[in-house]
Amino acid sequence: MERTSPLTAEEYDAVRAAVLAGADGRSTLNSLLAGWRELVAEVEEGYGWSRPELSNDLWCRAALARVWPRLPERVRALRQPELDEYDDRFRAATVPWPGRAEDGRWWDRRVPRTLEAEAGQARWQGWPMGWDMMPFPKPDEVEVVE
Repeated sequence: MERTSPLTAEEYDAVRAAVLAGADGRSTLNSLLAGWRELVAEVEEGYGWSRPELSNDLWCRAALARVWPRLPERVRALRQPELDEYDDRFRAATVPWPGRAEDGRWWDRRVPRTLEAEAGQARWQGWPMGWDMMPFPKPDEVEVVE
């Protein structure tokens, strides 16, 4: 296993500045990646909240997209495999919106493969409550579990 040297003081400062510029004053690069990892795990298990709530929960991935280009090259290279793993897991746990390109904020245009809903809850075009504002019928790849 190849060892990497610790970050320099300048690199730490640059990471802090990148996160401050691209996220909020309370986040760190580690906390943004942890938030993304935790959301991915939740989506993999079955997402139990509404579409607007998912949009809100995706703030950590959007913040990472703003922060990433500002990071020092070495930090990006060290952390890229981790980000790629979470992105790949999210893609596997979701389906793309029909007819939408996967460019830009691709994570915003995906639907969890498993949605949790309360038993007996009304459905519209197959969507459970909280997802019924989707502009297309529920894809067959999306399962609603009670």
